[in-house]
Amino acid sequence: MSQQWKAVCNVADIPVLGARVVKRAQKPDVAIFRNGEDKIFALLDRCPHKGGPLSQGIVFGEKVACPLHNWNIQLDSGCATAPDEGCTQTFSVRVDDGQVFLDVNELDALPGVNPATTETEAA
Repeated sequence: MSQQWKAVCNVADIPVLGARVVKRAQKPDVAIFRNGEDKIFALLDRCPHKGGPLSQGIVFGEKVACPLHNWNIQLDSGCATAPDEGCTQTFSVRVDDGQVFLDVNELDALPGVNPATTETEAA
């Protein structure tokens, strides 16, 4: 399946060493990260350990530390660093002229969430 890109934010909207959350109705959140070298990464905003919000973690190098239990998650693979185990989903990212794009097909493939238990909003 070919990629269909959708602009989700500007690089300038993402704090250096921080994240921005892309919220979509009835779908899990996606976290867009920017490291100190202005590399952009996108992960499902859930730690593989206990589901903590990775977007609220501390970005260092090409990793983010989960705010709940300090697991270190690789931004390029979504996988925890040893001795921890597990991965969260990654998403293809394209940066063009200062805008960040995500692949619509990857976003649409995310399973839905139950709106009665999870607060979501359209992106």
